[in-house]
Amino acid sequence: MTNQPDQNDVELVRDSAIRGVQQAQLLFGQMLLDGKVVERDPAAALHWFEQAAKSGDPMAMNMVGRCLDQGWGVARDAVLAAHWFRKAAVRGLDWGMYNLATLLSRGEDGVPQDNEQALYWLRRAAGMEHAKSINVLGGFYEDGWIVARDQQAAVAHYKRAAELGDFRGQFHYARVLAEAGHLAEAEVWVRKVPETATPAFLEKAAAFFLRAPLPEVQAFAKLLL
Repeated sequence: MTNQPDQNDVELVRDSAIRGVQQAQLLFGQMLLDGKVVERDPAAALHWFEQAAKSGDPMAMNMVGRCLDQGWGVARDAVLAAHWFRKAAVRGLDWGMYNLATLLSRGEDGVPQDNEQALYWLRRAAGMEHAKSINVLGGFYEDGWIVARDQQAAVAHYKRAAELGDFRGQFHYARVLAEAGHLAEAEVWVRKVPETATPAFLEKAAAFFLRAPLPEVQAFAKLLL
């Protein structure tokens, strides 16, 4: 047996989307974007996200923003992407908050940099246990960017992001544990990183550990590749 939708399921979702069922529109758009059960068609995916967004669905609004931010099925437009992320964020969607904060912190491609607003939205998302936002806040505290440098707060944020399953949080928590000499605990978290991390991230993480002065920490690289 398989958990993948069969053709009848796809037809049912598509027909429901055509009839105006908002959740079906969002789901069919995601199917078209992923290209796993239907032929990938980012432009058609964007169409269905836009249809679902008309019903006020914040995740659909976020996905319209993602398409615009990444150039999926449409010319990339960071300003318009920020507009849609903000619409999702003000409706309480943690992913909208995170994506908006990312654009605001970068201040690129026509989106004015606004660190205070970026921090505000990241904290809002982190309060909803959004793992990626918590990890980013950990970086802010470690680097003293936007907020005062606070290593204790940084470690606490990395730990929580790691516990919530964010692979970047797991890497950073392992890194600070290793730097503090807690190698056994660090190894536990290093072993979790490959479960969800992208190949590109694993290569960078392995390269980082290979540059460590201690052979025991260098050995972590083998756990990632």
